[in-house]
Amino acid sequence: QVQLVESGGGLVQAGGSLRLSCAASGRTFSRYAMGWFRQAPGKEREFVAAISRSGGTTYYADSVKGRFTISRDDAKNTVFQQMNSLKPEDTAVYYCAAVDLYWHPYSVRTKEKDYDYWGQGTQVTVSS
Repeated sequence: QVQLVESGGGLVQAGGSLRLSCAASGRTFSRYAMGWFRQAPGKEREFVAAISRSGGTTYYADSVKGRFTISRDDAKNTVFQQMNSLKPEDTAVYYCAAVDLYWHPYSVRTKEKDYDYWGQGTQVTVSS
């Protein structure tokens, strides 16, 4: 079992930045590839970014490529998402998720159904 807790959300003006954190507890964090998803009001949850358990592979949705950066610090059992040049359409609840990919250290996953554990989410609101 892995417990995930997101933090760092808030209200920011368009063009601003936020850094989300997701702290993990439970089993060995380094076993897990991590992902960020988001869900805007009235919309389905969508993939944002993912990082392999090794940290050597990252993958982004086209809508955030060049603006968001995912990273991890295994010593702190934490995954981060730096979000720059934020737009009103980035407004959503952001969730982190974990999947055990111990045998695939350079793989990532982009589909909800592939993830085993989820956090409760943190709200990001970008005003225009």
